[in-house]
Amino acid sequence: MYSGSNALKSISGIVKGKYHKAAVFTDQGITAAGLLGLVTDHLKEGGLEIEVLDNLAAEPSYHEAQEAVNWFRKTGADLIVAVGGGSVMDAAKLASIAAEGENGVARLLDDPLKGRKLVETMMVPTTAGTGSEATPNSIVAVPEKELKVGIVNEAMLPDYVVLDGAMIKKLPKKIAASTGVDALAHGIECFTSKKANPFSNLFAMEALKLIFPNIEKACCDENAMEEKNNMLLAAFYAGAAITASGTTAVHALSYPLGGRYHIPHGVANAMLLLPVMEFNRPTCLNEFAAVYDELKPGAGAESKEEKADWVLGRMERIIKNLEIPTSLTEFGIGMDDLDDLVKAGMEVKRLLNNNKRIVTAEDARKLYFSIMKTKQGN
Repeated sequence: MYSGSNALKSISGIVKGKYHKAAVFTDQGITAAGLLGLVTDHLKEGGLEIEVLDNLAAEPSYHEAQEAVNWFRKTGADLIVAVGGGSVMDAAKLASIAAEGENGVARLLDDPLKGRKLVETMMVPTTAGTGSEATPNSIVAVPEKELKVGIVNEAMLPDYVVLDGAMIKKLPKKIAASTGVDALAHGIECFTSKKANPFSNLFAMEALKLIFPNIEKACCDENAMEEKNNMLLAAFYAGAAITASGTTAVHALSYPLGGRYHIPHGVANAMLLLPVMEFNRPTCLNEFAAVYDELKPGAGAESKEEKADWVLGRMERIIKNLEIPTSLTEFGIGMDDLDDLVKAGMEVKRLLNNNKRIVTAEDARKLYFSIMKTKQGN
């Protein structure tokens, strides 16, 4: 893992003499922003041929991910390089283990461990949020279930990660904010997960210590390069925490919002972050107090309750300051959708089982309802 200002310059040395051709996964937004060349120039300097796929869909379905895998199979490349956000990196990781015909993406949905690493990967994130560059996870939409599903296989762990603030320097505030809060959710969810352990706690806490003081300036000030580099590192740390612990009810209940209503992943998590953490408060007071003690905000809180108040209040201010939508009504979702949301959300047992406080269907209904604003103002 290479991190910090000018980390991109490491790329040519990494690849020189080791690979002959790179299949570069990206999207048209990255190409249009002029970011792709920041990476491909160094790949070429290292002596590699380049073939680029730049029409990857945002938050792709498993069918669209399969199309990317099929493209890769034809390239003859011996290195996959992902330049993009979580969707780009997830598709690239799938290609690295699904390059053989019998291990198609649809089959990996049913049995993720059927895949094995067939080509090495390099991740160059263009957002500071998803943590995909540090995880063995790939998220794809399953349209027939109106849900997003995680494919998890340790073979998808990247071989190289390059974190350079230059890649997020001109990221629009809207995207920087939603992805940044995604990293915040990863950190606090993993730290409060039933599966939390000393290893995951180490990375989750380091992520939170970087996110709380840096996220707003990193998102709002194009020239705040130190803060941007800190956020990239924080997102990586939070991703590492996911590999050892796991997210909880925030992500579980956000999946239907993305899968059915196509709300951006980070925005969906931002909507649910405070309601779920308030719901979890009785079972997570120790964890919230520990976060406060590590951050040392000088707020004068003494009891666990006061410390939890500060941590939850700080997260609420971050979401407000970054102007992230907090109401499902803004996306045309209302009471008529509630039953379907609850049904879909309760199917994400893999993550709900990580939540320290049991989430019943009625609890899920109340949580979704809390982020709806009806015409009656309820």
